[in-house]
Amino acid sequence: MTSSHTDCHFCLQSLRGRKYTLREENAYCIPCYDSLYANPCEECKQPIECSSKDLAYKGRHWHEGCFRCAKCSRSLVEKPFAAKDEVLLCTECYSDEYSSKCFHCQKTIMPGSRKMEFKGSSWHESCFVCQYCRQPLGTKPLITKDNENYCVPCFEKQFAHHCYACKKVITSGGVTYDDQPWHKECFVCAVCKTQLSSQRFISKDEHPYCVDCFSKFYAKKCAACKKPITALGGAKYMSFEDRQWHRECFNCARCSASLVGQEFLTREDDILCHKCGSA
Repeated sequence: MTSSHTDCHFCLQSLRGRKYTLREENAYCIPCYDSLYANPCEECKQPIECSSKDLAYKGRHWHEGCFRCAKCSRSLVEKPFAAKDEVLLCTECYSDEYSSKCFHCQKTIMPGSRKMEFKGSSWHESCFVCQYCRQPLGTKPLITKDNENYCVPCFEKQFAHHCYACKKVITSGGVTYDDQPWHKECFVCAVCKTQLSSQRFISKDEHPYCVDCFSKFYAKKCAACKKPITALGGAKYMSFEDRQWHRECFNCARCSASLVGQEFLTREDDILCHKCGSA
């Protein structure tokens, strides 16, 4: 270019009929400007002369022909690129080296695209959907089953158990009784409504009862001690005609010898061993 500037600010040679450039309102001949101010190219380390195009990224500079992918050497001029440890890569090479793979489709999640992360894995946004209704999950609550994700309504519809008592969905915990699922708070004694999930209970006619209520209303009474026979833990009891005894109470009324597995005689309401009954 030519102008009213007559001498180079650095070498003081005449600029008449010569190209020059301005810096801070001072004119420099091209050789002086390049030697004083040209940026060194990150790739070839040579100055980027005034006549060359200077491409800059984060304070570093390249010749136009040097601005290339560090792996495949394709030009990055006017193309998307990514940086890793100060190395420039085209999006394809960056994806091959560093990008996550979608857990669902196993394809690369390209830089700049939205990525969903859940339990240490990554998804394309379009792949992160409910397995049943195929609607995007985004940041909605979800439930995972067999490595598949479901929105809560679909999971409840497909898999959730419903409480035998209140018929509502059991979302966590729960108790199984008589092959039926119950909420812990719904699994109560049929009489006194005490929660039974953490204590012993007895079943009768498909209903659970706490030990006290079952003993009070349904258990047979021992003919000897008059206490209920609950048979908890598989305990055995003895029965004769319309009377029952605890196994440990089935003894001779006179000598108290155990009659379990022995012959015995009856006399009015008493049971006697053969020896006492024959005396």
